[in-house]
Amino acid sequence: MADAISDAIVAEKLSKRYGKTAALDEVTFAVPEGAIYGLVGANGAGKTTIIKTLMNIIRPTSGRARVLEIDSTSLAGKGFERIGYVSENQEMPEGMTVGAMLGYLRPFYPRWDRELETRLVRQFDLPLKRKLKHLSRGMRMKAAFVSSLAYRPRVLVLDEPFSGLDPLVRDELIEGLLDQSVDRDGETTILLSSHDLAEIESFASHIGFLENGRMLFSDEMTVLKERFREVTVTLEGPRPLPMGLPAAWLKPEVADCVVRFVHSDFRGETTEAEVSAAFDGARDISFDAMPLRAIFLAIARAERAQRVVNGDVAGRADA
Repeated sequence: MADAISDAIVAEKLSKRYGKTAALDEVTFAVPEGAIYGLVGANGAGKTTIIKTLMNIIRPTSGRARVLEIDSTSLAGKGFERIGYVSENQEMPEGMTVGAMLGYLRPFYPRWDRELETRLVRQFDLPLKRKLKHLSRGMRMKAAFVSSLAYRPRVLVLDEPFSGLDPLVRDELIEGLLDQSVDRDGETTILLSSHDLAEIESFASHIGFLENGRMLFSDEMTVLKERFREVTVTLEGPRPLPMGLPAAWLKPEVADCVVRFVHSDFRGETTEAEVSAAFDGARDISFDAMPLRAIFLAIARAERAQRVVNGDVAGRADA
């Protein structure tokens, strides 16, 4: 059993600038050990920049990050014996067969599990005697997954691994990930970036949302869904919104006798009483749970509106 640590990955005020353009702006988050952490955001939000910084492919301009308590700028050599990394543009030895590649990699990883390798090859139906350059994109990603899962890493970092794959291949890879997580009894921590919210929502335990190089929130999936509610207030007649609305009431809108907004800090009966008091005499008030996509849209729109108010129009780098 590996020594326990509270957080497998930690980023503290992590920033990356290219000249005057910020790719990351003081990003702070933590990935608990054993979590499946979904790092989500639109293309260009900064997801790949974070992952490359964690893997010591690029250096941060300021701030720091740690992976398995190793500073990311010191990560090299033996440190990667416990860390797996797969990206959508994975470089692979094209002239090798799948079997030859796996055989080449085994000696570099003392924890390599031949039984697990065999099981994964069978599960993914990989052709061991075929050269990598002759494989489809889906098969190449399966080979990359086997090469990273077979040595049972404590941390597995995946950068848009399902991008461009057909649904069947994607589901097979997700199943392989979940099987590995269960098999390791929570000892493998997974950080996975994606712009596909539905893909992440189906299996992530934690979620972080990037927008223009900033981490808008980072939380447990269950806590996040409990915090947000779509509130609909039906009034007896038209009336203006109350003055001084709480900051947790995102994007309030009025249409005739109906007021709608997103509550970002729902606290059950306490919140229900506060809203009822603000709209005394309302005919009806409903608090509806929200899907992940609706939560993200509400937060992103509120953030963009705040940036306009603040006059913050600084550029962001694609990442």
